[in-house]
This record gives sequence, C-alpha cells and structure tokens, in this order.
Amino acid sequence: MESTITRNAVWLRFYPIYQWLFYIPVCVSLTVVGALIAVPVGFFVSPKLANLHIAVWWAKALTRLAGVRVEVKGAGHVDPSQSYVLVANHQSAFDIPVIYGYSGLDLRWVMKAEIKWIPFVAAGCRAIGHVFVERGNTQQSTDAINRAVARLESGTGVLFFPEGTRSMDGQLLPFKKGAFRLAVNQKMPILPVTVIHTREVLPPKRWSIRPQTVVLHFHPPIDTAACDEHDIPALMASSRHAIATELS
Repeated sequence: MESTITRNAVWLRFYPIYQWLFYIPVCVSLTVVGALIAVPVGFFVSPKLANLHIAVWWAKALTRLAGVRVEVKGAGHVDPSQSYVLVANHQSAFDIPVIYGYSGLDLRWVMKAEIKWIPFVAAGCRAIGHVFVERGNTQQSTDAINRAVARLESGTGVLFFPEGTRSMDGQLLPFKKGAFRLAVNQKMPILPVTVIHTREVLPPKRWSIRPQTVVLHFHPPIDTAACDEHDIPALMASSRHAIATELS
C-alpha cells in the first residue's frame, strides 16, 4: 500500500511535465489524424462507422492517456439499438471524451457554434453529423436540430447538455427546454446521465489536468410516447432530479 501511495505521489508530481511535453502534443496529433480519417469515412461510407470506430477511439485515447479511469454505472439501463435523447450535466470540457468514449452509444452532439471554427475538429464533427447551434438564436438551433434528427439512423441518439453551459461552481444549473421538446416531438425516450468528478480532472477555465477516477452513471430511461408539450416541465424536473441525486 505504501509503495502504491509513493508511486502515485511521484506520478502527480511529474504529471505537469508529462501533460505539456507528451499528453497535449499527442492529443493534438490524434485529433488531426482522427479527423483526416473520419472526414472521408463519414462523408462517403457511413457517419455511424466514423463515429463508433474513429471518434470513440479518439475519445478513449484522450481519457486513458490522461490517466483518467472511467467507472460506468447503470449500463443495464442502456440499449445500444435504441435512439435516445441523452441529457447530462456539464462540469468540464472532459465530459466530452468521457461520455463519447464510454456511453457505448452512437450519439450526435448538440454543440456551440464556436466549435465549427476549430481546425480539424470542425471537419470531423461535420462529417459525423454533429449539430452546431448558436446560443441565443432559438430558430437557428431548432432548424439545425430538426435537420440532424431527420437524418438519424435507427439506434442513433442526440446528446444535450441541458444546462446550456458548464457549471462554474459544480452546482447543477437550471435546464433549458430544447432537449425535452425534441424528445416529445420525436417520441424518443430521454436517458438522464450523471457525470461525476470530471470537474476535478479539468476545472472550467483551467488547462491543468489532474488524473482521477470519474463516474458515468446512467439512469432509467423516461418514456415520452404518450407525452405532449404540456408534459415538458415534468420531464425536465424528472431528469434533473435523477441527475442531481447522484451528483450530490
């Protein structure tokens, strides 16, 4: 036990050197290579293939090379053949590789429009079919999401961070309606997910990574087959309660 603690202490002491001299350059290289492969595969073969066999590999590589271990709970609630509207809390930029790499689902992300200007990342996201939305532009967001959903294959879901942005203090923010309106309109079940400890790995507005064990907790899906617009507040409350319970 003592030797393990000593090794961990040494690892954490030299981790900043590892991060800047190895981890970040390798991640940039993996992003470029992954995008160069994902773009032709996504456009000319299959977005699902590009997503599950290239993007998921990229996400797992970023997680494992960071020294982050992911513990998945509630996996029995997930059916990979089902299309879900997945809603998750958002505490860190590291939420993305964790959910992407370890959900086991073919997901299309609803992401802020600024990402479309990041070289290589944007091209890969377009090829796979992720959705860029302009915060504050409800009509553009709705149109973009509807176009993306119309192209979804069976078993492909949509991921939202219903808080709309990362929580700066770790507290769960109020939810926006977009994800729940989509679930009701498309009769897709809602899959609430709690992401735990990513804030400790990479806090908002910081670039220093600290290896941790993070938890990806799936809750029972919420059926929307008999729901309409009037049920949206109740769906938001149920999803938020499920996520908040594990987060606390």
